[in-house]
Amino acid sequence: MAKIYTNAELTSLFERHLAQLQLPDDPAMLYAPIRYALAEGGKRMRPILTLMAYNMFADDVQQAMPAAMAVEIFHNFTLLHDDIMDNAEWRRGRKSVYAKWGANVAILSGDAMLIEAYRHLQGVPADRLPQVLEYFGTMAAQVCEGQQYDMDFETRNKVSVTDYTTMIELKTAALLSGSVCIGATIAGASEEDVQKLYRATTEVGLAFQLQDDLLDSYGDERLGKKIGGDILEGKKTYLMITAMSRATDEQREILRTTHLRNDISDEEKIACIKQLYDTLGVPAMTEQQIAVRIARATAVLDTLDIPTERTLVLKSYFEGLAGRNK
Repeated sequence: MAKIYTNAELTSLFERHLAQLQLPDDPAMLYAPIRYALAEGGKRMRPILTLMAYNMFADDVQQAMPAAMAVEIFHNFTLLHDDIMDNAEWRRGRKSVYAKWGANVAILSGDAMLIEAYRHLQGVPADRLPQVLEYFGTMAAQVCEGQQYDMDFETRNKVSVTDYTTMIELKTAALLSGSVCIGATIAGASEEDVQKLYRATTEVGLAFQLQDDLLDSYGDERLGKKIGGDILEGKKTYLMITAMSRATDEQREILRTTHLRNDISDEEKIACIKQLYDTLGVPAMTEQQIAVRIARATAVLDTLDIPTERTLVLKSYFEGLAGRNK
């Protein structure tokens, strides 16, 4: 009898495994920040996707647990370094490692996390390890490429929707699609099915980032959290880029300069830009893009060479991402 795990069951299994992670006590300033970063929680999307993808093709999800650990530790390593580059003081409602211990500690602890991620890959079955290493290395390089494009955009006057989509496909989607490829490969899935999962999860990764962009500006209407950080930074998000492409010259100047004004409050800046977004129909366009990409992803799952019931958990997970509020 096939064992198909629910999202909740896989999350519980992974959290228990992560809690058993053994790290040295000394030097404390190297390993304490790693424990702190991994204990912050988060959505655990990447390891869960690794386990879900494995479970679509095989039952013993413990076989994929070392790889799930590797992708989660790698993801958190990237966050330590991202926070340095972004000068970010907060991460998941707590002080970032960078803010708590300083840049040097965040750099070195991040480096140690990357090493730890590769160490966990030693637990992958030997016959699957070369292909898993290939996916992992490609995924890691793409995340770095995406981050560089994101930084390049800060100094570019014009960024197209295509440019932005390419960037988030690398920075955000690559880690998600790489996770499912790794999980499915360990389970013995065919190369054709692995590539289908890659395409599906890339669409989901793009939808996930668009939802992030939307929540940053409109989250107050959904969950009452402080919003508007991207607007105040003048960040080139999907919302801003889409608005710029649809705006008049006068509106475009407002979009470009409002975050720099000293004569109005932050709240007024956010309200001004959101009013323009609404006028230009940007939120509705963003929601439509999210829905289209999730629909594409779930449609791909129907073409996999496995029983339909084995796709339902991942399909539900994909659809849930479109309706998330955090």
